[in-house]
Amino acid sequence: MNVQSRTDGSRAHILALANQKGGVGKTTTAINLAAGLAELGNKVLLVDIDPQGNSSTGLGIRPEKRKKTSYDLIVDGADLQDVVLPTGLPDVFIIPANADLSSADLDIMANEKRSFLLHDALHQPAMDDYRFDYILIDCPPSLSLMTVNAMVACDSVLVPLQCEFFALEGLSQLMLTIRDVRRSANPALRIEGVVLTMHDVRNRLTAQVEADARSNMGDLVMKTTIPRNVRISEAPSHAMPVLTYDPSSKGAIAYRALAREIADRRKTPAMSEA
Repeated sequence: MNVQSRTDGSRAHILALANQKGGVGKTTTAINLAAGLAELGNKVLLVDIDPQGNSSTGLGIRPEKRKKTSYDLIVDGADLQDVVLPTGLPDVFIIPANADLSSADLDIMANEKRSFLLHDALHQPAMDDYRFDYILIDCPPSLSLMTVNAMVACDSVLVPLQCEFFALEGLSQLMLTIRDVRRSANPALRIEGVVLTMHDVRNRLTAQVEADARSNMGDLVMKTTIPRNVRISEAPSHAMPVLTYDPSSKGAIAYRALAREIADRRKTPAMSEA
C-alpha cells in the first residue's frame, strides 16, 4: 500500500460510534458516514470492533479476506499493514472484524493495559504514515471492554439514537460510561453528538422522541436526522453504502448532510460535556 507522511502536523480525528442497544443504525451510520466524509475529500479508516463484522460485510470485505482483523490488532499487536485493507470506495479503508472478537474481552482481561490496547494501536507512529483524516470506530452493541477501549482511544463519541419508544432511557448508562472513561482514562473525551435515526416525519412518535431529545440534550442533538428509507436498508445487501447504491435517495442526502455537519463541528470544537 502506498502511504505518505503527513506534512501538516495534524492527526486523524478518532470518532467512536456507540450505543449499547442494537438495531439503532450504528453500523449503517458508520459505513455511510465514512463514505460521506470521503466524498468531502477526507481519507477515512473504519475500525470494525463488532464481532458481527457488519461494517466489514457492508463494505464488501468477504470473510476469506479477513486474514488479520481488529482482534489481531488489539489482542496480538498485529502490524497495521497487515490489518488495514482498502475497500471499493476511494479513500475509505477498513480494519475488519469477525467472530474472533467475541472472546476478546476475556482474552485481554488479565492484561494490565486492557483498556488502552486499541488506543495504543491507533496512536502508534506507524498510523501517521497513512495520513487518515478520520478514524471511525464501529463499536459492539454493548458496554463491553471493547467499547471502553474505543472510548479510551477516541476523541469523541457519536451516538445513533432511533426514534422509538424508550429510546432515551437507554442513553443514561452510556452517558455514565462516557463520564467514567473521562474521569479515569481519557479526560479529553467528548460527545460529538446524538444523531436521530429511523426518522419518520409522518409518525407522531418520531416527533415526540425528537422533541424530547432536543429538549433534554439541546445542541448535542445533531441538526441532521436520518430518515426511514428503503434504500438505506437495501444497500448493505449489495455490499455498499447508500451513497453509492442510490446517490440521490433521501438516505444518501441525509448521510451527506451528516458528514458535512461532523466536518463543520470539527472546525469549531465547542461540544460536549456529558
